[in-house]
Amino acid sequence: MSPQKLSFLENDLFLLLADINVDTAAKWGKMNAQQMIEHLVDFFNVSVEKIIFPVVTPEEHLPKFKEFLLSDKQFRENTKAPSSVLGEDPLPLRCADIETAKQRLKNAVQDFIAYFNEQPDRITNHPAFGPLNYDEWIQLHYKHVTHHLRQFGIVC
Repeated sequence: MSPQKLSFLENDLFLLLADINVDTAAKWGKMNAQQMIEHLVDFFNVSVEKIIFPVVTPEEHLPKFKEFLLSDKQFRENTKAPSSVLGEDPLPLRCADIETAKQRLKNAVQDFIAYFNEQPDRITNHPAFGPLNYDEWIQLHYKHVTHHLRQFGIVC
């Protein structure tokens, strides 16, 4: 496990999100800042099976996806989830405001950590990357979160 990446998800992420607001513009993509935060909540919920998607990547491609996941390579700008999973357009806002969305994200990260602390050998499915263990989920969440922080100019 990467303690630095877990610490980033648990702590640094929220320091970086403190200044993001509804007027923070994206450098690419269709999501606004609140939609991005709610999107992150959803994928923490996928990792703990509160939201379940089928694996859509053909089994023979999963090793290449896993190789990318475990590498230091970042997601490219405008990388999209499979349209069969999320569709072409961002989901409508579900939280009353961006601060509520940030709190839900904080809760989702805490739930993620608790879930795997209680079940350290648990494997759950990501729709594109397939079955992942806790360490792999930490790596994926770190890549995913930093991708969206770059999207909004919060990190380089």
